[in-house]
Amino acid sequence: MNPSRCRIITIGKVRKAWVQEGIELYLKRLPGLKIVELRDGNPEKEAESIRQTLRSDEWPVMLMEQGETLTSISFAERLSNLGSQRLAFVIGGADGLTAELKALAHWKLSLSPMTFPHELARLLLIEQLFRAQAIQQGSPYHRA
Repeated sequence: MNPSRCRIITIGKVRKAWVQEGIELYLKRLPGLKIVELRDGNPEKEAESIRQTLRSDEWPVMLMEQGETLTSISFAERLSNLGSQRLAFVIGGADGLTAELKALAHWKLSLSPMTFPHELARLLLIEQLFRAQAIQQGSPYHRA
């Protein structure tokens, strides 16, 4: 997994200091990973902002409850199999993603069957991206 080939597009800002500290910790370990924060609003405005932010060379990975759930090792393998493909992980706002956005997904991913605030979803995703990199590199960070 190459962090510079990934972006996280997310609705809303992180307001909790402890979540921001965790995100910053993993961002230091994933140089090149970019986070694009978009303003929250109604689902249609959020969807429009997300569509405008997605680049034509990126595969949208929509984070959603109905998405595929993977183990950390399976997630790392999936990322590895995608090779040099650019990915845009999309985290919606409080009302989730519109049906139109979900239809744009090249991959629908669920971090858990549970629902999390967008701030925690962002932290969990970044940690899993770091873990995937560690798995691919054979680092002791991941203990199966």
